[in-house]
Amino acid sequence: MKTATAIGVVIVSYASGDVIEACLQSLADTGYPDLRIVVSDNASPDDTVALVRECGRKLGFSFTETVPDDAAHRPGPNSITLLRCPVNAGFAAAVNRGIECLMCAPDVALFWILNPDSEADPDAARAYADRAREVGPFSIMGGRTVYHGEGGVIQADGGRVSLWTGVCRIVHRGVAPDTVRMPPAESLNFISGANMVASREFIEQTGGMCEDYFLYYEEVDWAMHRGDLPLQVCENALVRHHGGTAIGSGTVSRLPSPFAMYFLYRNRILFVARFNPIGLPVAYVYAGLQIVKFTLQGGFAEAAAAFRGIHMLPAPRDVKARIAPDSHHLAFRRRRAAGS
Repeated sequence: MKTATAIGVVIVSYASGDVIEACLQSLADTGYPDLRIVVSDNASPDDTVALVRECGRKLGFSFTETVPDDAAHRPGPNSITLLRCPVNAGFAAAVNRGIECLMCAPDVALFWILNPDSEADPDAARAYADRAREVGPFSIMGGRTVYHGEGGVIQADGGRVSLWTGVCRIVHRGVAPDTVRMPPAESLNFISGANMVASREFIEQTGGMCEDYFLYYEEVDWAMHRGDLPLQVCENALVRHHGGTAIGSGTVSRLPSPFAMYFLYRNRILFVARFNPIGLPVAYVYAGLQIVKFTLQGGFAEAAAAFRGIHMLPAPRDVKARIAPDSHHLAFRRRRAAGS
């Protein structure tokens, strides 16, 4: 009988007290024999940390609490590690700290990044492990992510990005899941960061996510560095995702919040500058037309946030207020230009 592949799960939490228990419970309900869960907490101001501790006691996992760079910690089978980051350094930074923790366990072969407002289907973990054995070497694998609300339509079956505008097109977004199959992996440019599995080989080859973005585009950037390792999809790995519970991401029925707009539009320009700098004029014009559209639709706060984002201007006051002052230098610093 084959030994189960050890799966490390990285959950980045920030003010996730309303959703983190359901996420951890869903992982416990998979019954997978070797899950190593790391909750990488970005200095949550609410009761997230207390709830993770409580879940660690009641879900049947061994529980450890530690900090980044604790070289002595080795996540063992069926464990929850609460990794307490000292400040909110952004999504990518928290993912990287979680991956570093799990890389210390050499038998962890798969690294599942899962949003805290997600709930995994009972078969998802095993489906990922089986698919990984089937396909051989790969970079990042994605399952199907559907909205927890919104009538259960698809949120993401992977995505494609334009190097000229920086715009990401999410495959099958808003489509009923029983009407379409997942797309061929070779037709995709990236996998949604809410539900994706990276291989150890990819991480050893590429390293962690770029931490320049703070929020949004990290997974798109990461996939661009995959080299010869292909993306993969897993038909049977289903995750239900609330979407935007902490940051106001857009759904099929609402615009992203000004907070989300600022980072989306700023990072769109950063992405194009990094991967196709000659496309920057196109990206600026396209973004400008979208901002005009938001304004005409009455989305004045959203338009203003997007305008400030593409020009790397200081964030609106209400956006800054959403992030603790000790993280402002990380969230709002001027980002590196292409190739630097």
